[in-house]
Amino acid sequence: MTRTIYIVDDDDAVRASLHSLLSVRPDLIVRGYRSGDAFLEQVSELDPGVVLLDFHMPGSSGLDVLIKLDRAPKFVAIVLTGQGNVGLAVQAMKAGALDFIEKPYEAEFLLKVIDQAFSRLEEDNEAAARTATAEAKIAKLSPRETDVLKGLIEGRSNKIIAYELDISPRTVEIYRANLMEKLEVRSLSEALRIAFAAGLFPKG
Repeated sequence: MTRTIYIVDDDDAVRASLHSLLSVRPDLIVRGYRSGDAFLEQVSELDPGVVLLDFHMPGSSGLDVLIKLDRAPKFVAIVLTGQGNVGLAVQAMKAGALDFIEKPYEAEFLLKVIDQAFSRLEEDNEAAARTATAEAKIAKLSPRETDVLKGLIEGRSNKIIAYELDISPRTVEIYRANLMEKLEVRSLSEALRIAFAAGLFPKG
């Protein structure tokens, strides 16, 4: 699988150095940006990837970029800075950065963190895909089918659900069969997993 990495740094020499370091990896596509603003202008059209982000830049700072990325599952950011301190590290991590590396960095360590970032990105994308699939399935349910599902999630019997919804137990059975068919599941536990994945009902 091809992986994309974005270098966002106003220092030409740093971008060139990172580009040559990362270009030896055959599975990486490397793209450079001279400013946070230049990156943000294109961000909506870019493929998912890892962002190597300088903290101190004219215009939008690394922190500004992190905030605008808003923890999107599409990107995982690693902040690079020559003026590192604990305060900046905390700010970067709170804004969603995976890690914080001070320049000059060790190439081996940087590559290791980049691999961790791609692992995180793949996990996030898989989770987002699972959520989207679950939401699409839940969206097929009628309001009554959703009510029945909620009752089942809360551990109620068909009889109690029927009483609460003012319908017959037989009608509850029909709704239950319909919702299982629409969710493409055979067991209640599978239906619950989809409901939780879609964020339909909070766990616990």
